[in-house]
Amino acid sequence: MAKSKSVYTCTECGATSPKWQGQCPGCGEWNTLVETVAEKPTGHRFESLAPVSRLQTLSEIEAREAERIPTGISEFDRALGGGLVAGGVVLIGGDPGIGKSTLLLQALAGLSAAHKVLYVSGEESGEQVALRARRLALDTRRLQLMAEINLERILAILQGEKPLVAVIDSIQTLWSDQLSSAPGSVAQVRECAAQLTRLAKQIGITVILVGHVTKEGALAGPRVLEHIVDTVLYFEGETHSSFRLIRAFKNRFGAVNELGVFAMTDRGLKGVNNPSALFLSQHGQEVAGSCVMVTQEGTRPLLVEIQALVDTSHGNPRRLTVGLEAQRLAMLLAVLHRHAGIVCFDQDVFVNAVGGVKITEPAADLAVLLAIVSSLKNKPLPQKLVVFGEVGLAGEIRPAPRGQERLKEAAKLGFTMALIPEANRPKQGIPGLEIMAVRRVEEAVERIRQT
Repeated sequence: MAKSKSVYTCTECGATSPKWQGQCPGCGEWNTLVETVAEKPTGHRFESLAPVSRLQTLSEIEAREAERIPTGISEFDRALGGGLVAGGVVLIGGDPGIGKSTLLLQALAGLSAAHKVLYVSGEESGEQVALRARRLALDTRRLQLMAEINLERILAILQGEKPLVAVIDSIQTLWSDQLSSAPGSVAQVRECAAQLTRLAKQIGITVILVGHVTKEGALAGPRVLEHIVDTVLYFEGETHSSFRLIRAFKNRFGAVNELGVFAMTDRGLKGVNNPSALFLSQHGQEVAGSCVMVTQEGTRPLLVEIQALVDTSHGNPRRLTVGLEAQRLAMLLAVLHRHAGIVCFDQDVFVNAVGGVKITEPAADLAVLLAIVSSLKNKPLPQKLVVFGEVGLAGEIRPAPRGQERLKEAAKLGFTMALIPEANRPKQGIPGLEIMAVRRVEEAVERIRQT
């Protein structure tokens, strides 16, 4: 096969150059030229082009729900929005050793019982993959494996075999002979992902790409990679912990921010049916500085314990958060001082979300404030109390979305009291749950003092 001519394109302005140079000749930016495949001239004039597709109004198009392919792993299906979609391209990233290959091998082993599937390994030999499957006690009699990193050979196999699902582990190891750059370079990653996506759409197979991440935790390679694919999943978790979270950051076929929770065992990853139990400590008695909140991850409400430790500062007071937004803590302490009269300027304040979960929504504000007050006053909150609500700079407590679902989840797990924003007060009471609705921060602090 004749090698295509390559050119160097600027990622900032799109200018091209026949050879690499440090500075873009178009916009003057440095180190922005990357190798790309030169497009072949078509040799057609505009008047000889085929006619364009006929125009349609949006109402004429018959919209149908995408048919789902369940993987057999319920938590994985939840993160995907219900399962895989034919012709869809999924990109899954995570730290090394977090369990990406293990999860996908388990999913393919389950799918292979009824469908044709293919596992393309670019990082491990066939013997290494077989050893992992044996260790996990998987039935792999119908699971096809290909240890290959050349893109053209992989595309030929996919076109010939037409598997229902193909896993590429990983996209950074592939290389195309159309480019002279090394595997893992920006040009190779972009070209290989584009070719695989094009083939997946043409013949209707589902392609799952495994992506490396940088030390900051973002997916390595060009940013355009996340725009090409249909779904982007991130595998999260601490290597010293047995629990793993898989989170959807983009999904053209389902809701984003869906969360799947797994436990790593000697038999692979197992889905956790009640993830709230992971994020709640089992205290033998009431302890100060602990408050349980209900956070919303996609369509799933989760109960998470927020812990705060307030101690006398011996110098510059420190503010530290783990699993929560760091800049928000200083704002909440200022609101607490201004509107509730509680001073923390001479105190070290440490706040932690138990279980390694990351909470990004502002509905955690009220739980953080009450945990701080509890630790400062050394007075435990009621053990069966659950809290949620956003705190504004004026001291008002704003509603959180899907408040009814949060309250039902708390009642299901045995909580008997709920301190919530007034706007989230349910029209009908929830059996077994006492609702305390408040409008302002000082009112919330006063209600806690009375309990």
